[in-house]
Amino acid sequence: MNTKWTDEELAIIEAKAELYTPKQIASILKRHGYFRTTIAIATKLWALGYSTSPFLDNYSSAEIARVLCVHSTTVSGWVRRGWLKTSRRSSKRYQVRRWHLKNFFDNPPQHLKKRIASIDSEAINYLLGRKA
Repeated sequence: MNTKWTDEELAIIEAKAELYTPKQIASILKRHGYFRTTIAIATKLWALGYSTSPFLDNYSSAEIARVLCVHSTTVSGWVRRGWLKTSRRSSKRYQVRRWHLKNFFDNPPQHLKKRIASIDSEAINYLLGRKA
């Protein structure tokens, strides 16, 4: 069933898009009397040009690789070489904060500038939470 989004629902989504996950937004909408699935909210956020990850979110190297369409070992290599700053979730898992990603894309190593420039800017904007 395809129910049209009301103006109030869209206003709530746009106000909460950068700070909350789709699951949290679904809960907020439910408190206001609207019932939307997490998938529907994530799809709407994407259609509106927002990232489905909240502004204060961390990414794994595998998530970054999937969005950028590069192999996960490429991203892990950037981390091991110190080009991309991270914190460790466990002995083999990294967490990359959004501002570290922004620093990496704004100031990439000299020999990676062409490769970074060839990556889809929409994918980079998605990771950084920017509107397209």
